[in-house]
Amino acid sequence: MSTDWKSKESQYYMFLVRRQPMVIERGEGTRVWDTDGKEYLDFTSGWAVNNIGHANPVMAEAIANQAKTLLQTSNQFYTIPQLKLAEILVENSCLDKVFICNSGAEANEGAIKLAKKYGKKNKDGAHEIITALNSFHGRTMMNVAATGQPHYQELFTPIPTGFTHVEFNDIEAIKKATNKNTVAVMLEPLQGEGGVNVPSENYLSDVRKWCDQNDLLLILDEVQTGFGRLGSLFGYQQFNIEPDIMTLAKGLGGGVPIGAFLAKDSACAFEPGDHGSTFGGNALTTAAAHASCKYIIDNDIPSAAKVKGDHLQAGLLKLMDSINIITDVRGMGLLWAVEFADEITPKVIENANNLGLLMNPTRPNLIRLMPPLTVSIDELDEALNRLESAIQLATS
Repeated sequence: MSTDWKSKESQYYMFLVRRQPMVIERGEGTRVWDTDGKEYLDFTSGWAVNNIGHANPVMAEAIANQAKTLLQTSNQFYTIPQLKLAEILVENSCLDKVFICNSGAEANEGAIKLAKKYGKKNKDGAHEIITALNSFHGRTMMNVAATGQPHYQELFTPIPTGFTHVEFNDIEAIKKATNKNTVAVMLEPLQGEGGVNVPSENYLSDVRKWCDQNDLLLILDEVQTGFGRLGSLFGYQQFNIEPDIMTLAKGLGGGVPIGAFLAKDSACAFEPGDHGSTFGGNALTTAAAHASCKYIIDNDIPSAAKVKGDHLQAGLLKLMDSINIITDVRGMGLLWAVEFADEITPKVIENANNLGLLMNPTRPNLIRLMPPLTVSIDELDEALNRLESAIQLATS
């Protein structure tokens, strides 16, 4: 029973997350089941991780085969799954080289280190990085400093220096913040955890131009937006730009813990010994990630996600027209937020759980929806109906 597992959690696990009340036991596609047998539509997908659904047989086979072959050697040796993953990432992106690590936080940490090394080699020691308010880049101390949300920082001061936070979607703010010590601008193409904030059409291209004019690196944090989430393989493709450095995780592994940062040859300032990882590029995780990435590319999952995202957007806008408390609906592809006039998110989430729909409570007045990219149109409609009922119950 779920109560047994919850008691173990309270006894053994650090209290760092306010969990939803169910204990998830298994999943298939868009659906998961708890230990009491209740079924849910999963519109969290592991926080935008399970892009090809739960228990995808292609990934399961890759993991099983690799587990029987080779798990871990370290980067002292060549391994085939790591290099196959590196090849598929580089050949399908605008970047030239990749380093594989264990998480989005590690990927961003590596990207920051690479930018700082670039500044030492090429810009007289320039080391400061401009990031955006309401951004989220991870939980390591360096990424806490990069993240433009003070509540992540105030309990852990003093934090690393070298970051300037400016308003997202404001090119003039970036221009004003740039100085002789600036080496890079680091942005999410679309801010996820910060509220699913979509930039204006020309913002990222204007940032790209500014970086080119001032010999600055453009780092795109695509931990959440990469691998089909926005309706293209990578988010930068939606805005017709190319980054100098890009970070990936979440959907990269389809459920296994993995991250990566990629760079143009011109930005590859690292030399042997500058960076490393014991488990980075592990044979098991790279085999799984390669299978997931190949499935996404071979089946053109991003294009399907765009079509499904348009359908979800239409349904959410229809809800906004009929339910006054919804003040905004925003997103791209299959990453969406619904914002409310009042702080009713806890009630909406509780009602949705009871109705069999799992969502992410991002703010007291905002929920985030990020289903697997393999979700069906019927499942989208089913989720929209459950969401409508959840909101109506919360406001009745």
